[in-house]
Amino acid sequence: MKIKDSHRVLAGMLLSMTLSSAYAADSTQVNEQQKNGQLENTKQQEIEKEKNKLAEDPTKVVTQLGASYGGDQLKFSGSIGLGPVNKINASVDADGSEWRLGGSWLFDVGIVNVNFGKKEFDDDSNQNNYSIGTFMPLSFFGFEPWGTQVFAMAGYTYNDGEVACDTSEQLCGNDFDINDMNGTVAFVPSTSSAGYAGFFALKPITEKVRIISVAAGSLGSNDYHGYLFALGAGYSITKRQSVAAYGFLQDNNYGHDEQLGISYKYQFN
Repeated sequence: MKIKDSHRVLAGMLLSMTLSSAYAADSTQVNEQQKNGQLENTKQQEIEKEKNKLAEDPTKVVTQLGASYGGDQLKFSGSIGLGPVNKINASVDADGSEWRLGGSWLFDVGIVNVNFGKKEFDDDSNQNNYSIGTFMPLSFFGFEPWGTQVFAMAGYTYNDGEVACDTSEQLCGNDFDINDMNGTVAFVPSTSSAGYAGFFALKPITEKVRIISVAAGSLGSNDYHGYLFALGAGYSITKRQSVAAYGFLQDNNYGHDEQLGISYKYQFN
């Protein structure tokens, strides 16, 4: 009888251990499923958050395509979202004279952009620009005056290109190719490194209408300096489509540019 009782006790212990192991495995599986579900929900919430940002929000990571017309130039632009936090950005004029290519990475406190591109001015001066910069939403720190979304912007740029110089009116030095002159206008090579800072602001007026404003200044080596001011209004046709009208004024060592324009964007996701 004692041997049989021992067998019964042993069998009971083995059964208890088996049930405990099965319960632990089930609990681990449930916890893993809950964890995966929470991660999926968080990811979905981030995607929805990006979709619901205003069309002009500089921290928006989506896939979209747009076109604008200003200064007698048609320009195409777009971005390809590579995930919830990064994207590729590009823009080009219809004649290919001006273009920009870069990428963006979104963080909790803002977005970092890396770009390079080329710009031409009316006097045929040209500027190649390589930059890294950020937009930081001040709402992250609780600053949203009168419902205005304010983004602090700052960064570093390296510039090289050619500046038009009228030899009949200006001292242009000797650092230019005399065979590349256009009449009395010489194109003088120029390079500089600079820092810039400013703000970008969006003020919703209604659910579909907002005011857009930008102001920035830059200062750097070789007496480089510049500024940019812009003001406009945006309108959401649908959740995916938006239009904007704008005017801007830009000036730096390479040239001066001012435009009135309109733009259209279509968001794919």
